[in-house]
Amino acid sequence: MSAPFRSHWSLDPEVVYLNHGAFGACPTAVLRRQSELRARLEAGPVRFLHREIEPLLDEARATLGAFLDADPDDLALVTNATTGVNTVLRSLRFAPGDELLTTDHEYNASRNALEYAASQWGAKVVVAKLPWPIPSPDAVVDTVLAHVTPRTRLLLVDHVSSQTAVVMPVAKLATALRARGVETLVDGAHAPGMLPLSLRSLGVGYYTGNCHKWLCAPKGAAFLHVRRDLQPGIKPLVISHGHNSGRKDRSQFRLDFDWTGTHDPSAFICVPEAIRVMGGLLPGGWPAVMESNRAKALAARKLLCERLKVAPDCPEEMVGSMATVRLPDGFPERPAPPTFVDPLHLRLFDEHRIEVPIVPWPKAPQRHVRVSAQLYNTHSEYEALGDALEALLR
Repeated sequence: MSAPFRSHWSLDPEVVYLNHGAFGACPTAVLRRQSELRARLEAGPVRFLHREIEPLLDEARATLGAFLDADPDDLALVTNATTGVNTVLRSLRFAPGDELLTTDHEYNASRNALEYAASQWGAKVVVAKLPWPIPSPDAVVDTVLAHVTPRTRLLLVDHVSSQTAVVMPVAKLATALRARGVETLVDGAHAPGMLPLSLRSLGVGYYTGNCHKWLCAPKGAAFLHVRRDLQPGIKPLVISHGHNSGRKDRSQFRLDFDWTGTHDPSAFICVPEAIRVMGGLLPGGWPAVMESNRAKALAARKLLCERLKVAPDCPEEMVGSMATVRLPDGFPERPAPPTFVDPLHLRLFDEHRIEVPIVPWPKAPQRHVRVSAQLYNTHSEYEALGDALEALLR
């Protein structure tokens, strides 16, 4: 199934790839840039990592800051959003009885980090169970605020839920919570490149996001944005040379995060190239890319809902470039993630060469199919998924 944009990626042409949201997919032009950087590094490791890396990271941070409407000095480099979440939670201090709030849509890895942080301080994790289906963004805000108490210290919330693909009203949540003295940590793993972002106006305490998903940078490129007044309390998971640097030409926050030991920095240095390449694929630039993907996701959701004779689970305003659609019930029990793979997922791949996740949600045996929409996807691919589901679910 050829598509006009498929040639920009090296995805297997024999597979209908409807799972961009899992790990992203990097365009070949960006991968070429990464290969050039890696060759340059290996030609002179000391020169590259001691003398050349700082301006390259500064350039990448400046380009990303402009894309996110954020001050580059407030951006720390991390390898993925899970690392960003852990960095904040392992830096903060809590008291016995403090409450750490989240929702039942929270990503499992981040939820684990929250539980661990709470256990270290004698704090308590409070889970706000959101209505499902979700009738409106205000229903999310009202449900979360109903769980806030005088002991609430932090909200951890996905910007875009991994399980349900729902776009959460993080701006309204953060504003309402800050008025109550509660900071917000946003797990924005899916948001950069999917949704228009202005971290400057969002005003949350902590925001972490991946660049390898919808920005289409190489794997291992992500950021942690910390509001300026909160930066003294946040340290990287690895303390290294920056801790006692003594330099005065840049902030301690940047000194701490820019060097956490020897690693391959090429993924993050490629972020400007990813922004340039993806923004150049449509005449309208990045706004057109985001709108095209969103329109495609909505059309796919409509098609699958009609095929499966189910109603959408959230309003259109809560959909980005992924969408979930309810399926008939599956198995009553399942092993804990990440080991479980629904047999339907495997049959879709093995028998129909379709890569798409089947998500047990809200609780087994209930389940949903989650489709992603990237420029390389076509409407015929979602039709093929609909055909396959109708055949396998008879």
